[in-house]
Amino acid sequence: MIMIHFTKDGLDKALAQKGLLMVDFWADWCGPCKMLAPLVENLDKEYEGRVTVGKVNVDDEQELAIRYGVMSIPTVIFFKDGKEIDRKVGVMPPQVFTQVLDENA
Repeated sequence: MIMIHFTKDGLDKALAQKGLLMVDFWADWCGPCKMLAPLVENLDKEYEGRVTVGKVNVDDEQELAIRYGVMSIPTVIFFKDGKEIDRKVGVMPPQVFTQVLDENA
């Protein structure tokens, strides 16, 4: 599956849907973001059909970063039925992310 790169309108539409959404806020120049990217891509494949996984480039979508109070990147925000249920800031082991997904998918 091709990773979704959300714009403001795309994220708003995804949040209007029922279900679990995992959004990685990142930037091209961010070293830790590049370290986290393969994990996010693997989770997209592993949870396909159960979780929508996408990315927001904070340089391109500054309004979204401001809206969700993203002060450091990478920040991964988990939404369920349109509401934020958790967030993780920084590079963390895979099980930190899979725990949230497994508890809510």
